[in-house]
Amino acid sequence: MTVCKGEIWLVNLNPIKKNNEMGKIRPAVVYQNNELNHSDYPTTIIFPLSTFLIDDTEPIRMRITKRDALEQNSDIIITQIRAIDNDRFIKKLGDLTQEEVQKIKTLFDEVVL
Repeated sequence: MTVCKGEIWLVNLNPIKKNNEMGKIRPAVVYQNNELNHSDYPTTIIFPLSTFLIDDTEPIRMRITKRDALEQNSDIIITQIRAIDNDRFIKKLGDLTQEEVQKIKTLFDEVVL
């Protein structure tokens, strides 16, 4: 299975190690570049999504609307970026636009810089 940057996938984030980490089977956005995604690299960098929506929380969260097989509006949790094993990907749910991918980069830069 090959994933691409900007795709939304259903992933298994269990088991979690600490209470402040996101777990469960949930959607996530692939953020890793496609050079690594299309290689034999064993992990992929993702941002998990939540359907527990909180308004006006940028740059910590970014709202996206439901689309394709993503059944609910969701918040991308910018502060929960993580690398997961490629075996955790279950199925593709949809795609972000290039503008949305760029906005994630901008928000992530605000959080970490």
